[in-house]
Amino acid sequence: MSATIAIIDYQMGNLRSVQKAIEHVGGRAVVSSDPLTIAKAEKVILPGVGAFGDAMRELSSRGLVDAILAFLRTERPFFGICLGAQLLLEKGFEGGEHSGLGVIPGQVIRFQLPAEFKVPHMGWNRVHATGASQMLHHIPVGAYFYFVHSYYCVPSRAEDIWLTSDYGGPFCAALRRDNIHATQFHPEKSQRDGLQLLKNFVDA
Repeated sequence: MSATIAIIDYQMGNLRSVQKAIEHVGGRAVVSSDPLTIAKAEKVILPGVGAFGDAMRELSSRGLVDAILAFLRTERPFFGICLGAQLLLEKGFEGGEHSGLGVIPGQVIRFQLPAEFKVPHMGWNRVHATGASQMLHHIPVGAYFYFVHSYYCVPSRAEDIWLTSDYGGPFCAALRRDNIHATQFHPEKSQRDGLQLLKNFVDA
C-alpha cells in the first residue's frame, strides 16, 4: 500500500486539484492543517498560490512552520509546488521583504523583463534537468510543464537548482536538496508529464 501523503492546507492553494492528481496516480492523500497530521505523514506536499508574506503568516498562525521544519529534519520525502517551492528559501520580496522557511539559501524575486514578456509568466515552458534524477523517471528530456508566476527562486547554491527553464532568460524552475523536491510549475496542471512526476514522488 502506498504511503500516506499529507497536503498542507493553509488556505493558499488549489488543494483539491493536487489531491485528485495524487489519487489519480495511485497515492493516498489527506488535506490537513493539523501539525500532528503533518508530523505523522510519510510524505508531505506544500502547495501554494498567492503572495509570499501572506503565506508565511498563514503558516505561522496555524503552527505549521515548526511542523514543516520538524518534518524536513526527519528526511522523509517533501514536495513543494509553486509558492510552496518559493517558501523554502530565506527571503521573498513580494510586497516588501519577508522571511521564508530558510531551508534553502536564496531569495525569491520578481521577473524584470523587456515589455514583450508579460508578467505574470503564464503557460507551457520546456524544462531542463541539471543532472540525473529518479524523480524524472519516464519523463522525456525537455518536457513542457505549466507555469503561473510573477516571482521565481534564486538559490544561493547552484547545486540546489534541479530544473531550469527560460522566459526572457534562464531561471530556476525547480529545487532539489536531500529529501526535498520543489517545482515552480504546477505538475497537477501539466497533464501526462506532470502526473508522471507526481507518480514518481508517490513511488519514491
